[in-house]
Amino acid sequence: MTGFHLKNNRWYSDGVPLSKVAEKVGTPCYVYSLPAFEARWKEIDQAYKSIPHLVAYSIKTNDNLSVIKTLAKLGSGADVVSGGELFKARKAGVPANKIIFAGVAKTDDEIAYALKEGIRFFNVESIPEIVAINGVAGKLRKIAPIAIRFNPNVDALTHHYISTGKKENKFGVFLGDLDKVMETVRRCQSVHWTGVHAHIGSQMTQTASVGKSARVVEQIVMKLRREGFPIHTVNLGGGYGIDYQGEKPPKPSQYASLVLPVIKRLNATLLLEPGRYISGNSGALLTKVVYVKQSGKKTFYIVDAGMGDLIRPALYEAYHRIAPVEGSQKPAQTVDVVGPICESTDFFAKNRKLPLVNRGDLLVVLSAGAYGSVMGSTYNSRPLAPEVVTRGNRFAIARQRQTREDLVRLEKFVL
Repeated sequence: MTGFHLKNNRWYSDGVPLSKVAEKVGTPCYVYSLPAFEARWKEIDQAYKSIPHLVAYSIKTNDNLSVIKTLAKLGSGADVVSGGELFKARKAGVPANKIIFAGVAKTDDEIAYALKEGIRFFNVESIPEIVAINGVAGKLRKIAPIAIRFNPNVDALTHHYISTGKKENKFGVFLGDLDKVMETVRRCQSVHWTGVHAHIGSQMTQTASVGKSARVVEQIVMKLRREGFPIHTVNLGGGYGIDYQGEKPPKPSQYASLVLPVIKRLNATLLLEPGRYISGNSGALLTKVVYVKQSGKKTFYIVDAGMGDLIRPALYEAYHRIAPVEGSQKPAQTVDVVGPICESTDFFAKNRKLPLVNRGDLLVVLSAGAYGSVMGSTYNSRPLAPEVVTRGNRFAIARQRQTREDLVRLEKFVL
């Protein structure tokens, strides 16, 4: 696992013992390996080096400014889905012409903000959105560059909550509406349609769906070109899976072997929007055991991190590997790892074989760099966890721990 490794029975991020991070920063706490982020981004970039392309990191998976800036220095673009993510991308140094604005509910204010920044293009998700972008652009006397996301009705063969390319999903335009889309764009004077986009889902662990999606997109582009639309960009999204519990997902080069022939035939520029593949195994969550509780034959490890810090197990029943930070040689027992939040869904693992631990011991929740801190909440008035980055033998706090005063900073007594 890139970045995080066990050495002399202790867990490290790069050359930094995680126990040292916990001692200085406290728990719960996120830790990110910047070299791991870099290595993953470069792996994708290299896989497509034979064609014009842009790897635009999907900020929604991990929007830490230090992470975004690290990738921007490599030449990464950014896939954003809100005005807030656009602001963070620009603040971290991502050039506007490398930013793609996606999402199904862009507001007029967000559209105007993106146009004024000069983003590369919008990924349009519906016919009404084409009309809205055209209206905002017209008022600003600008021409809005757009790529239209079509729903290829391809099953990504992943968890149904993170499948996005089937006809029942809310994302993208129904392929049967292609003629309506062309008619709408022809009527709009303030949009310029240059790209086609498709993203079928997240955490894919096989290549067939990507190949099928690419072939569907190829047919769309060819039809649009025949109809007079200058489509020169193909955006195939992201969705590359990672190893959470022993999966063996394809490498970027395996996806590329299916995609490259299509892009070369089209003589197009390829856009990719990977997120989890770059961030997932590049981060971990540190937590401390508060109590070891026996309830009949049931054993609970009650820790100080909860679903407000990492909601994936509660939301998807997602699996995360968990290990003692000081790698224990003690015999294993079957336990539930649960947090402090007043919900039965507040767990990280159920009926998991883990070594015996004691109150005060540290645990590391691995593969937590994607959809971890970004989905955090202050439910039960628990401050958000800090984020630490590592490189070599150094570490630094990239986002401070939220304080109790921060919890009420925007509030006031009224009426």
